[in-house]
Amino acid sequence: MPGRARQEAGVVILKPGKEKPVVQRHPWVFSGAVARVEGHPADGDVVLVADSRGQPLARGGYNSRSQICVRIWTWNPDEAVDAAFFAERLRQSCERRESLRVANHTTAYRVVNAESDLLPGLVVDRYGEFVAVQFLTLAAERWRNDIVDALVQLLHPAGIYERSDVDVRRKEGLEPTAGLIWGKEPPDTVEILEHGRKFLVDIKRGQKTGFYLDQRENRRRVAQYAADKDMLNCFCYTGGFSVYAGAAGALRIVNVDTSRDALALARRNMALNGLAVADDEYVEGDVFQVLRRYRDEGRTFDLVVLDPPKFALSQAQVQAATRGYKDINLLAMQILRPGGILATFSCSGLVSPDLFQKVIFGASVDAGRDVQILERLSQASDHPILLSFPESEYLKGFICRVI
Repeated sequence: MPGRARQEAGVVILKPGKEKPVVQRHPWVFSGAVARVEGHPADGDVVLVADSRGQPLARGGYNSRSQICVRIWTWNPDEAVDAAFFAERLRQSCERRESLRVANHTTAYRVVNAESDLLPGLVVDRYGEFVAVQFLTLAAERWRNDIVDALVQLLHPAGIYERSDVDVRRKEGLEPTAGLIWGKEPPDTVEILEHGRKFLVDIKRGQKTGFYLDQRENRRRVAQYAADKDMLNCFCYTGGFSVYAGAAGALRIVNVDTSRDALALARRNMALNGLAVADDEYVEGDVFQVLRRYRDEGRTFDLVVLDPPKFALSQAQVQAATRGYKDINLLAMQILRPGGILATFSCSGLVSPDLFQKVIFGASVDAGRDVQILERLSQASDHPILLSFPESEYLKGFICRVI
């Protein structure tokens, strides 16, 4: 491409016929789609992506060590990717959250949802006056300082804490890491507000960046079925669904989780909202085993919530994951009273909504129960799904009546 001024360190030339995903604005370029790399880009550098004829298509961050060798920053081949570029992308993302009016009813929400906000590999969550960030890719890591500077200017936080302590970084040639990167270190727990409910969040050691922000709207939906009900909250973590259900008038709530620390925080969150739950209703244990024990004991509930962690981390694990989902849903159906409500979720992006529904159907057949889908649920609006990036639709759920 003679005569063309380029900022990029190299050009990634695609194989014939492999340009379609890029043209359709999918943000990933897989190594198998690459014919050759011109120039000598270092990992993390900005590269131009061109079709097999050399026609420029996009610009992105390069990483020869990753199966996803380019993550697209912009589909305008002439747009500069620099500090100003990231400051503007972050400004736009913050502005979109304002248009959602999320901050009107909560002090904790996602500010940047990686590829869905056109910033691959970057997650930014706000918890009151503190911000938690994840740099998940080498390309995002390369612009760390510029991104932090822009977040300080846009959000005016008391402190920015990094939670990049995730194994996915190893696929990028990076080590997991966590710690304070700007300002004041957050306390052991930060109090947030969500739809009028109070929660204590452990930003430094909690799951994800401290709280399951993506379930915010689903907690409210499930609570609509909780009044005067006996509820079992499986994989309860810090009691999000339980707080909402208790406030909605649930008669009794049993919380089950493998983490003693999570259960302790769940107890504190219930108390923070003026809700009492007996000590014996915080059960530390494996959900699969607890459900089997309740089934064998003949113990039943009106409402069961299943919000497990990700079961499928790779395509090779999908089959085992579906078996796990089927098992817990089958057990839940067996301990639900006639007409009981099952709220069941999967956050495994590799398990599609259609596949998850088929798993629930299989569980209903084995349980010998008729099951009605009352509501289909997804992630909260501050976790948008980019239409050209179906992988961004990871959270799916059903509220079902088991009859």
